[in-house]
Order: sequence, then C-alpha cells, then structure tokens
Amino acid sequence: MRTGHPFCIHNLNYRRLHTLPFRLADVNLSGGGGLLERLRHMTVTEIKEITKSRVKVAIDGEPAFVLYKGELRAYGIKEGQEIREEDYQTILTQILPKRAKMRALNLLKSRAYTSFQLEEKLTMGGYPREIILEALSYVESFGYINDSQYAADFIEYNKEKKSRNRMAMDLRKKGIPDVIIREAMENAEGADSEELEKTQIVRWMEKKRFTPHTATLQEKNKMTAFLFRKGFSIDTIRNVLSLDITSI
Repeated sequence: MRTGHPFCIHNLNYRRLHTLPFRLADVNLSGGGGLLERLRHMTVTEIKEITKSRVKVAIDGEPAFVLYKGELRAYGIKEGQEIREEDYQTILTQILPKRAKMRALNLLKSRAYTSFQLEEKLTMGGYPREIILEALSYVESFGYINDSQYAADFIEYNKEKKSRNRMAMDLRKKGIPDVIIREAMENAEGADSEELEKTQIVRWMEKKRFTPHTATLQEKNKMTAFLFRKGFSIDTIRNVLSLDITSI
C-alpha cells in the first residue's frame, strides 16, 4: 500500500533530478535555428514589464520573448530601435534554450507533469514555441516526462475511488491522448473493472447513507444523478441499485 503523497510518479526518474550531476553550462544549447529566419532588420516595437525583474519584448509588432531587465541593458535592447542580429542569435540559441531547459528541470523536481502541462508552464513563461519543444525533447530524453507512465500511475492510484470515465476525463484535462489512456486502462483494470466500479458505487451509497431497497423513487433518481456526475454509467448504476448491496 502506498503512503505519503499518492502521485509522485515513483516509477520514473524524477527523483534522479535531485542528484543529477549537471551544471548550468552542461545543458545542451543546440537548436533554435528555426527562429533565426526572421533575423533581418528587426525593430523592438514594445518592451512591457511583467514583473519587477522581467519584461516581455515584442519585435515588429509580435511577441518575441521574455528577458530579465539586466539582459536588456547588457544587450542594449531599447524600444523603437533595431536589435542587433548577433544579439538576437545569442538570445535564441544560448540564453533562452538553456533557461527553458533549466526551468523544465526545476518544475519536475517538485512533481510530475505531462508533456501538455509542462508545455503550458513554459508557454506561460513567454518562451518561443521552438524553444519550448526543444526543452520538452531534452527532459523527455532523460525519461523525466513520460505520458504513458503518468497515466498508468494515475489510474493505479485512483482506480479504487474513481470511475473509469472520471479517470479518463481527468487524464484528458492533463493533455494525455486517448490512445494512451485506453492502453493504460486496459493494462490496469483487466477483467475485474466492472466489479470494481460496482464496489465504488456501493461505497458512495454507504457514504451517503443510502439504502436502495428502502429508498423512494425520488431518492433513487437523486442518487443516480449524483453517481452519473461521478462518471459511472447509467447501466452500472441501475444494476447496483437493483442489488442487495450487503452481498457485494
């Protein structure tokens, strides 16, 4: 039986992050070349403060990236002026890829993320799309994000208290593709999945102090609606309502 926080993704390599022998300078800085195609005569059209230390930079009217104020001064980036090509290349191929990878690694130290969730976090940080994809590929290469394992662990922990539909809905919200969800469900549940759902329904009934054979039609309809919202199918709910729950 598991103890502590239920969802630390014990089967992955996340804990290795705490002892990973890397330095900032060791992070692979390759990539970002797709962004460099826009490099000719670019004008900084807006510099917008987002925190006391960071600003969002727009180039030619389009959001470009987020920098620290000290970096603005270091590269002489000013609103209304052109950004030097060599400075732009340095930002895109060195500063931002390194920072995005380190940000991803730091996020994964505290909890597990799906690819979708981690991408959302990096997008909120103002990183360009190409650099986000590079950072995701980087952490995935170490096994620090693995949507299949995430789904398997999520189902393993929740299968005794959540319906299959509810678990599938929760995983979709986390960005897990349906094909991975189906595979994880099949591997985790096997032939006992229907009986497990019946047991879950009985537990909810007991928790609500609901007794099918003494309940009125109105009370049964109310309980059916409640269980349906929990993700159980109407057929399974009706099946359990017709049983003597003391025999389950």
